[in-house]
Amino acid sequence: MTTPAATDPARIRNFCIIAHIDHGKSTLADRMLEVTGIVEGRNMRAQYLDRMDIERERGITIKAQNVRLPWTPRSGADTSTEFVLDMIDTPGHVDFTYEVSRSLAACEGAVLLVDAAQGIEAQTLANLYLALENDLTIIPVLNKIDLPAAQPEKYAAEIAHIIGCDPDDVLRVSGKTGVGVPELLDRIVTDIPAPTGVAEGPARAMIFDSVYDIYRGVITYVRVVDGRISAREKIKMMSTGATHELLEIGVISPEPKPVDSLGVGEVGYFITGVKDVRQSRVGDTVTLQHKPATESIGGYRDPKPMVYSGLYPIDGSDYPLLREALDKLLLNDAALVYEPETSAALGFGFRVGFLGLLHLEIVRERLEREAGISLISTAPNVVYRVVMEDRSELTVTNPSDWPEGKIDKVFEPIVNATIIAPSDYTGAIMELCQSRRGQLGGMDYLSESRVELRYTLPLGEIIFDFFDALKSKTRGYASLDYQEAGEQESALVKVDILLQGEAVDAFSAIVHKDKAYSYGVMMAGKLRELIPRQQFEVPIQAAVGSRVIARETVRAIRKDVLAKCYGGDITRKRKLLEKQKEGKKRMKMVGRVEVPQEAFVAALSTNESTASKPK
Repeated sequence: MTTPAATDPARIRNFCIIAHIDHGKSTLADRMLEVTGIVEGRNMRAQYLDRMDIERERGITIKAQNVRLPWTPRSGADTSTEFVLDMIDTPGHVDFTYEVSRSLAACEGAVLLVDAAQGIEAQTLANLYLALENDLTIIPVLNKIDLPAAQPEKYAAEIAHIIGCDPDDVLRVSGKTGVGVPELLDRIVTDIPAPTGVAEGPARAMIFDSVYDIYRGVITYVRVVDGRISAREKIKMMSTGATHELLEIGVISPEPKPVDSLGVGEVGYFITGVKDVRQSRVGDTVTLQHKPATESIGGYRDPKPMVYSGLYPIDGSDYPLLREALDKLLLNDAALVYEPETSAALGFGFRVGFLGLLHLEIVRERLEREAGISLISTAPNVVYRVVMEDRSELTVTNPSDWPEGKIDKVFEPIVNATIIAPSDYTGAIMELCQSRRGQLGGMDYLSESRVELRYTLPLGEIIFDFFDALKSKTRGYASLDYQEAGEQESALVKVDILLQGEAVDAFSAIVHKDKAYSYGVMMAGKLRELIPRQQFEVPIQAAVGSRVIARETVRAIRKDVLAKCYGGDITRKRKLLEKQKEGKKRMKMVGRVEVPQEAFVAALSTNESTASKPK
């Protein structure tokens, strides 16, 4: 059954909740669902809007979710008018900033949430700057005021200092107990402006998300900017020119509810029966086929992969299953980029582009869980631009693509990193950043005890274990956020790992020349422990070009051929030893070193992320 949706734009408020990871966005969203009464108490569950198993298990939001809430203010001049609040709950992790940027483009205001026991963190600032760039109205809120460790006065002053408001304007709420939530909803109605648009003009709606439903195809989430779009009309995608018939149009409240039409400022969903999520590209403008708009709504760009890693099935026969699983996952995650590749050591697999290490880990876990495939992921690496002496250019996403000829320059991606930590740890943080080739860009004290450091760092230096090292040097108090900042020229080399003179492509890495020796020694030592002893001696070497920089040896298994010689002449013993030596030499010529799959998994696991990247 459809419900009319002719909502007056003056009664609509579109807002999103932005915060650092673990500051209580999803819990506050739960309380809003309860206070507005659209979810009954008996149906309520924690993290109501987080739909994925992984989100619920890890307590993190990966996909932004939108929901429509009815609200009649309890104070002010509009206590008799029911308003429509369209809320978007966003992820807090740096890897999913693209989800946040899409949500901000669909809103007029943002609730900036800060943990009253932890204060402002790096991702909070990053999201605040994103919101200010979009000219959004900011409502500052301190959450978790019910905690014994909460210091609302201290952190309210900190927020006020950054935003430029009065500390008394910072709302105090508890997403857990519900204290202050009705006052926050009243404040949203009074402070956030109503959406504006041309109601009589050609219809224009912006796609801010799309997901794939196994039964209904692609579900596209839109925010209508101008005009009105009704069910059963033909719509046109302005970037591709593709046309589709609208099978269903509706709003999420919090379950999908079909409506007749969507007008100016309304947020809802379209279902067209399309099976390919790439046909409804995020950031595209939807218009009507019979009365199309001439100008699209600009301002959103596709996310670019920051980190590449090879994904290979442990059982080679699972390759078709992996391809199918990646195709399915792409329907729900438009930021994923992949292409087939082969490795002499690991067989057939895919080179996959990710937004960061947590994104890599989530994708890998979803593939293993949803498709039942055991995977090996190669060491993550970033994208390099190599200029040869003949001025030709190459883009390198995999160490095996590193060119053989004479290289003139190598460019690597850099990021602007923001680190917020207690000021006691400033020295330790500076030492860590300098050891990772960082350049200090600036330093500000947010309060007497907290400092914000801004560094320019090579992305390749922070994607492995930088965050773990930062946490251990600051006893867990530091937070990290970063944005891409172009590229810089660097002295980079490819380190090859050779087994018995043959390079094993899975263990190769592109590193700064100052770190090449330590990488070579570390990898050779590790492989010596992992590769089982053979009938012959196996040299493990690390080399840069033709120059060997480190070596370890796996000793041969030797049979005691002198066991039967008791007493007697030394020449007889020597003859037996020489015979054995000749046999070993012949065996080495025909023998191949077998590297067990477990050795690959263990050797590459050092460079895998842990479950708790930037918090």
